[in-house]
Amino acid sequence: MQFTAVEKKENLSKEAFKDQYLDPLKPVIFKDLSKDWVAREKWTFDFFEKEYGDITVPIFDPDNYFRSGKHYMKSYFRLLFGDYLKLIQSTPTNLRLHIFQIMKEAPELTKDFETPEIMSDFLKKFPAMFFGGKGATLRLHYDLDCSHVFLTHFQTRKEIFLFPYEQRSFLYHLPYTVQAEVDIMNPDYRKYPALKNANGYHAILEHGETLFIPRRYWHCVHYCEPGFSLSVRSNDSIRYTLLGLWNIGRHFIIDKGMNQFFGERWLAWKSKRAFEKANKWKLKSNVA
Repeated sequence: MQFTAVEKKENLSKEAFKDQYLDPLKPVIFKDLSKDWVAREKWTFDFFEKEYGDITVPIFDPDNYFRSGKHYMKSYFRLLFGDYLKLIQSTPTNLRLHIFQIMKEAPELTKDFETPEIMSDFLKKFPAMFFGGKGATLRLHYDLDCSHVFLTHFQTRKEIFLFPYEQRSFLYHLPYTVQAEVDIMNPDYRKYPALKNANGYHAILEHGETLFIPRRYWHCVHYCEPGFSLSVRSNDSIRYTLLGLWNIGRHFIIDKGMNQFFGERWLAWKSKRAFEKANKWKLKSNVA
């Protein structure tokens, strides 16, 4: 694999963003998109623990989240938010709080940040937060709804690996899902030889910085330290709105349905198909 560092920009105009990043679907880090947000200084671990620690939240365990069976793609257990915040600050853990729509529980938090004006068509009803402890990793995937994502990080550092959608065969894309089989943090080139040909981007996101993740970009997120992020989404295309609906349909009807009926056999079939697609690329390369 080869990676290019994601550029960091300040004072980027709406026009320059469109020409240089939005239209060519290229990631970028804004150093100043959140500079006027109240949340930038207000939101801390202590703040969330004190004000919202008694909320019960769904905790995701990546070691079980993708296993076939009744827990497939579901939250693994529930915990008080305050207890979870204590946990991730005290010890490395892979347990994550994923796509947490805290604004449904605490709508007043929407006053602490502003919808970016860098582009239009933001989905204002769907801000979400992500929390993780040191070492937590979010498996390589692209977002189900095919929206552009603006991810603002708080307090610490977060590492993100990104790949254009077209790299999917090199990444061993599992059919009927938005997931890839490979482990970007621990690449196994003997098992996944096509992965060597993947070209992507690497980002280190620090406090107050915002990463633009273009639609359908594969991304793997690694928490260097305990931290949390806020995402807001934009979809400027009817075509990709429809593709997002198709993704949702095939995930909840086909993938989850087949998992329910066939379990491990369905998981094995998806893996086999991912290898077949990667091998087709290898055959084409040898012919060329």
